[in-house]
Amino acid sequence: MPNSRTIRVAVAGCGRWGINYVRVYQNMDGVELVAVADADPKAHKRFARQIAQAAFYTDARRMFTETRPDAVVVVTPATTHPPVVRAALDAGAHVLVEKPLAATSREGAALVAHAAKRKRQLMVGHIFHYHVAVQRLKALVKSGALGQLRYLYSVRTNLGPVRDDVNVLWDLAPHDVAMLLLLTGDEVTTVTASGQSYLRPGNADVAFGTLHFRRSKVIGHLQVSWLDPHKVRRLTVIGSKQMAVFDDINTQEPLRLYDRGVDRDKAFSDFGQFHLMLRDGDIHIPHVTVEEPLRAEAAHFIECVRTNRRPLTDGVFGLKVVKVLEALDRSLAARGRPVRVG
Repeated sequence: MPNSRTIRVAVAGCGRWGINYVRVYQNMDGVELVAVADADPKAHKRFARQIAQAAFYTDARRMFTETRPDAVVVVTPATTHPPVVRAALDAGAHVLVEKPLAATSREGAALVAHAAKRKRQLMVGHIFHYHVAVQRLKALVKSGALGQLRYLYSVRTNLGPVRDDVNVLWDLAPHDVAMLLLLTGDEVTTVTASGQSYLRPGNADVAFGTLHFRRSKVIGHLQVSWLDPHKVRRLTVIGSKQMAVFDDINTQEPLRLYDRGVDRDKAFSDFGQFHLMLRDGDIHIPHVTVEEPLRAEAAHFIECVRTNRRPLTDGVFGLKVVKVLEALDRSLAARGRPVRVG
């Protein structure tokens, strides 16, 4: 596809999050937002100003066949992803689908296979891969600046919003699972999870999960909750040389490096063991100019459509996240029993 060609984009789902894709693509060079679909006919009236000149449909399949867009963004509930994504691919469009890729790994694998069959890009909207601070943190890990990774843990809590279509793991944990996979560069083999349903029976609103990785002794831990007095969006990375914290709430200083750790003294004790010395050094705050991650993600998708480049968060990666979520869900149901992934 020539780089000079305008990419015609359609958005399926213009609710609370989907309308942000509409805004981004309406103001992106080289892109024409041709149509928007939402099952709620009142959405057109609510977002008339944002939708502007784009055609509005209440049926996404009809939108695909009538407008024939080059690219489609799917921002509908995860349970509806398989038929909507498949219809977009069958209409000849490349697809960016919001996370998670699907509600089950079986459905996700089918979508990955269908995209390959149609020779179309399938990208999943794991937005933190496109956050400048997370990219900087990944570079630090890769360069060895933090030393050998030891463990990582994330906290994602708030008082609501409480959903009834999925539990808190499927709502919040995709972000953290995706970041743990990115930073470790490894695959998860086994997970355990525990939690509780305090607000609605059978639908966990607080959960804790532990991830074990294939090629290292690294442990990942996550905490997610709809029932907490504090809004927290924080990921901590512990290395043998330094430690790092990514705080998504702190937009001015989202990344901090801590020259802290435990070193082995060269001198031996009388018992032939190393002395352990605590190191409490400086805190470094790298200068990070944070751009809107959604805009970066949306632009990456368009670039992949133009150049046939493999997306950073392609369908294969999105499927890995779904498999981890499934395993966490099974462990949660089994009251913390270890569950293998895949």
